[in-house]
Amino acid sequence: MEEQRYHILLVEDDPKIAGILAAELERYGYAVSQVRDFSRVKEEFLALRPDLVLLDIHLPRFDGYYWCRQIRTVSKVPILFISARDGDLDQIRALEHGGDDYITKPFNLELVVAKVRSALRRAYGEYALARDPEVLRVGDLWLSRATNRVSRGDREVELSPREFRLLWLLAERAGTIVSREELLEALWDDVDFVDDNTLTVNVARVRRRLEELGLPHAIETKRGQGYRLIAVSDSWGPGAPGPAAQPSQEGREP
Repeated sequence: MEEQRYHILLVEDDPKIAGILAAELERYGYAVSQVRDFSRVKEEFLALRPDLVLLDIHLPRFDGYYWCRQIRTVSKVPILFISARDGDLDQIRALEHGGDDYITKPFNLELVVAKVRSALRRAYGEYALARDPEVLRVGDLWLSRATNRVSRGDREVELSPREFRLLWLLAERAGTIVSREELLEALWDDVDFVDDNTLTVNVARVRRRLEELGLPHAIETKRGQGYRLIAVSDSWGPGAPGPAAQPSQEGREP
């Protein structure tokens, strides 16, 4: 049994194979979700945010190579291909499209579990070199520094570079107050050359983008101090209201 309950997304359109894989993985303590709508694999991935993906190549409408590329635009989670194709070229294509490993059918279930465990260790456990510096998670809010995109569930927005740097700093210290001076220094390096009103404007813009993700009151203003990003809770669920339906007047001001 794994000490941590990792979440695996299974993208396999053969219900018998999917059922066998899910049962075996769950037996070893993993949480398993199965894609049901094979035309919305990326959307389901964003909604579930799994720790690893098991991805078949032969799928309805679009193949596994396509969906691997789509997932790679928003995440670096381990992706293991499963396929009846056993040729070298197929395995090379899988790796070139962003896959981390390749398992051929018919497969040995113990081998599948071993490869899953190994991939998770490399990504998150004892073999991981460091936390991914390009991705930051606060509750169910995900920030990707490589793309300046912020996502929550199946919703995603792209921020300007300045807006993203501002939100990243607030997210790194979620739940605590970040002073206006610190934000200005992080954004522009020298407070003396910046109009303080510019920060206010950018905070307002970030607030509007977070509203698009269903978080209308995520950033609080603390008069005379700075701003605070309320620690986003996974329990809100995609599209749920923010932590304070009726925030204080102080928290509502820009």
